[in-house]
Amino acid sequence: MRVISGEFRGRRLAMVPGNGTRPTADKIKESMFNMIGPYFDGGQALDLYAGTGGLGIEAVSRGMDHATLVDSAYAAIKTIRENVGLTKSEDKFTVLKQPVERAISNFAASQQQFDLILMDPPYAKQKVLAQLAEFINGDLLAPGATVLVETGTDVDYPETIPGYQIVRHQTYSVAQVMILRKED
Repeated sequence: MRVISGEFRGRRLAMVPGNGTRPTADKIKESMFNMIGPYFDGGQALDLYAGTGGLGIEAVSRGMDHATLVDSAYAAIKTIRENVGLTKSEDKFTVLKQPVERAISNFAASQQQFDLILMDPPYAKQKVLAQLAEFINGDLLAPGATVLVETGTDVDYPETIPGYQIVRHQTYSVAQVMILRKED
């Protein structure tokens, strides 16, 4: 697994030991960023269920000013910190060890907003639609913000999602990617 493009291009990222984390394949990651960017002119990114931190690191590599990387597993946090260290730009990242639900609640309470939210939850524990609603209710999305969600192919999305415009929906062999934009 590596950083595909941008400032940190080509850096090989460490993997989380064991079978508890399923990183996004490089080809899918490249396709995802080509759909939403592929490059950014600043902004704040949030990588939920960060795992290796690969999506958040890719976002900063492609021009986001800062990424907050959230995961609850100790092994993932250790790997994220190692991978952030490989960038030599640690000041562009905040790493939080906490459950995603608590992070969302804390961001809402502190009135923090993001221009890009990346979600790649464990396929067996997906609460994507509820969390998308929490982003709107907690005012976590800056005007025009984008949300990228990678889920298993077993998740059925409704034709409309309140508060969002569905920009793109792409299915791969074992995953599907949904790109959403916050409605004004």
